[in-house]
Amino acid sequence: MRFIEAGLDVTMFARSNRFKTLKENGLQHNEKGAVKSIKVNVIDTLENDDIYDFIFVTVRYDRSESALLALQNNQSKNIVTMTNNSIGFSSWLDLVGDRLLPAFPGVGGQIKEGILYARFPPKILVTTVFGEISGIVTERVENLAKIFKTAKLPWAMNRDMRSYLITHSVSDIAMLGFLKIDNKIIDPDTANNRKTAHEITHTLKTYLRAIQKAGVAINPSAFKVVLTCPDLILDFFFMLWLRTKMVKDMMLPDYASSANNEVVQLNNDLLKFLSQNNITP
Repeated sequence: MRFIEAGLDVTMFARSNRFKTLKENGLQHNEKGAVKSIKVNVIDTLENDDIYDFIFVTVRYDRSESALLALQNNQSKNIVTMTNNSIGFSSWLDLVGDRLLPAFPGVGGQIKEGILYARFPPKILVTTVFGEISGIVTERVENLAKIFKTAKLPWAMNRDMRSYLITHSVSDIAMLGFLKIDNKIIDPDTANNRKTAHEITHTLKTYLRAIQKAGVAINPSAFKVVLTCPDLILDFFFMLWLRTKMVKDMMLPDYASSANNEVVQLNNDLLKFLSQNNITP
C-alpha cells in the first residue's frame, strides 16, 4: 500500500478469491474507519521470465517453503522473505539459492472480509529489518533501503539476520503461543489473567537462554534485558499487553488459527534446531 502511494511500480501476485477481489475492487483498506481503495496491478500467474527488481514473500512461516517453491524457476534476482525463521536458511537456500534476502516487516495488520486493517507501530519500537545472510552490505541491500526511504517506511539493516529471526521467532512463540490451547481459541478472561502473562515470561526467558546455549546471539541485544528483568515486572508488562486492542484482534478466529499454525511450526523447528545442538529447553 505504501509502495503504491509512493509511486513505485508494484504488482501483486494473488490467487482465487483474493485475486478476484483485488482485480475488481483494488486494494481496499481501512483508514480511520472509512474504507478506501487503491488501484493495483494484480496477476494470478507468475511466468518464469516475469522479471521484477524485488519479489517480497509476505506469508507466514508455515507457508514460506511452498511460496518459495512457486518462485523457484522465476528468473528475478532478489527474493525478500518477509517472515519469521526459527531454524536457519538452508531449506530456503535449496529452493532459491543466493537470490534469498531475509527480512522481517515492521508493519502488519489483518485482512477482514477483503479489507486490509493495517497496523503501523511507532517507528521508535519497530522497523522493517533486512540484510544479507553473509552480513555484507551489498548494492541490492542499499537499493532495497532506497525503496523504503521512498515509501517513508522505517527500516534498518542487520548484519546477522539468522540470529535476528531466531530471536524474533522466540518472542512470537512466547507471545502468540497462548492464542490457542487444546485446539480452542483462548477466551478473554483466561488471556487477561496473571497466569497467562507468567507463562509468556517463563517461555520467553527459557527459550532465550536455550538459543544462547546453542550459540545464537540474542539480536537485537536489547532482548538481553529480558533475562535480567524480574519475573514480576515482566508479568505486569505482559498483563498490560494482553489487554490491548491488538491482542483482542488477535483472538478473532481467523487470525488466531493462522497465527497458531505458524507458531506451532516455528516451535517444532526451533526444538529441532536446539536438539541438533544437544539442548533441551
